[in-house]
Amino acid sequence: MLRVIRTFWRDQRGIALILVSIMLPAIIGLSLLAIDMSRMNNLHNDLQQGADALALAAAAELNGRSDAWTRAENALTNLVANDATFSDAGIVALTTGSGATTVDPTYPACRLKGQVWWCFLKDIPASDATVIVPSTGVDVNGVDHKAANATETRFILVRVQPETFTSMFPVFVSSSGNSTDTSYNVSAVSVAGFTSGVCDFTPVFICNPYENDPDGHTLEEAVSNPALHRRLIELRKVGNGAAAGPGNFGFLEPPEGVGNGAQALAQTIATSKPLGCYSAQGVSTKTGQNAGPVQDAFNVRFGIRASGSHFNSPEYGPAANVRKGAVTGGNGNGGGNQCPQYNQLTFGTPNMGLPRDQTTPYMNGRMGAGDYLLLGVGHYWSVNFGSASYPSSWDTTTPTRYDVYRYEIAHGLVGTASAGGEVGTPPSACQPPVTSVDRRLIYGAILNCNALEAENNDLSGHSTNLPVEAFGSFFLTEPVSSASDDASVFVELVDITGRGGQGTLDNFLRDEAQLYR
Repeated sequence: MLRVIRTFWRDQRGIALILVSIMLPAIIGLSLLAIDMSRMNNLHNDLQQGADALALAAAAELNGRSDAWTRAENALTNLVANDATFSDAGIVALTTGSGATTVDPTYPACRLKGQVWWCFLKDIPASDATVIVPSTGVDVNGVDHKAANATETRFILVRVQPETFTSMFPVFVSSSGNSTDTSYNVSAVSVAGFTSGVCDFTPVFICNPYENDPDGHTLEEAVSNPALHRRLIELRKVGNGAAAGPGNFGFLEPPEGVGNGAQALAQTIATSKPLGCYSAQGVSTKTGQNAGPVQDAFNVRFGIRASGSHFNSPEYGPAANVRKGAVTGGNGNGGGNQCPQYNQLTFGTPNMGLPRDQTTPYMNGRMGAGDYLLLGVGHYWSVNFGSASYPSSWDTTTPTRYDVYRYEIAHGLVGTASAGGEVGTPPSACQPPVTSVDRRLIYGAILNCNALEAENNDLSGHSTNLPVEAFGSFFLTEPVSSASDDASVFVELVDITGRGGQGTLDNFLRDEAQLYR
């Protein structure tokens, strides 16, 4: 009997069953906990990815134009369709649905539709840890970030409505901090913004001529209002003590590999194939350079030969229309037998280029009133084209000089000789005309120079990360008359990117939406 008891005591068969029985509750509990955590993680991932996709789709429409909010809402409704699973409701469509948009009159920038809250923001806090309330656009520190209108909107905050999740594990640590709470909500928030840049742009910046305009006009109005659009602007180079105020221009840092000298900078301005890309988030200025080669860089566009052997290849060819009110030896642009330098040209009667404004009441005499003389005996049209027809609308509304220039090209008037024998066709001895781009246009970043200098930025030196008000195109109305640093460049504003723009610069734009948090 004693032997049987000893044998039983030493027998270990079946002990695993005992251990499993003891551990079974813990094994089941941990399994349920792992399943709950996986479900919660998958639910949050679904919601976060849906919020990110919605935010990116809407942010791509925030280009500063007046209809940006409408287009952003259309993008939220029509461009993105995502589902979330593992919530108590099963498969949930993360969409704005088909109902009406809820807009609180107190917070018109913040809206709710379907499963989605969104709020249009003018800026975001520096720290990602600073939470913005989606329904008000105000952060936890009381700072208001919501935009007043579509024009100033730069970001969008998207929050998908919380989904209820009930755990299977009887005791679960939830975000509420209550260890016995097995039912709680999961949501996701995403903030995306619109970034803009341009490529194939010349490395030039131009001080916004409408910054702090005494008459209250804005850059956007100047592009859309013909009375402002045709004003002639006299640009002068920043540097040598000249302040970077409205009406001045300077140079941006050229792209890598171009070189650092004055001649390398001039090449990037003169070429018809610039390589530079610049971001609206910030550009860098280049230390002031000798203006001599830069005069040549502008003037090759008029069929004027640069000094030495510079710019002597097809990419530096002139515009298709180089009429400028000058002749060489009475042969009209050299009669095709020479490509003249500037000092070989004769300007004035009986020749006439696009005239300047009669009065210059703005910007300390550096901006005209748009009152140049186009029609009538002895004025631009009669001197250059005699009785040739022109649009009847010009009799009542003076067009921009750029419109006149384009009309000459479109209606075959470039080769018509003026009273003084000038034609707009470039001399055949110059490089062939460039037709892939309009060589009479220059492109540049428009900066609010007064504000930037007030922040101690040296725009005649090397300053970095300067915000761009817009990128613009400007029409060169006449050649640059001097190689000195105080020489003037006469231009008309043609178009700008983004808000208020006419879309002619869209080919240069490199717009993209990106997630910020």
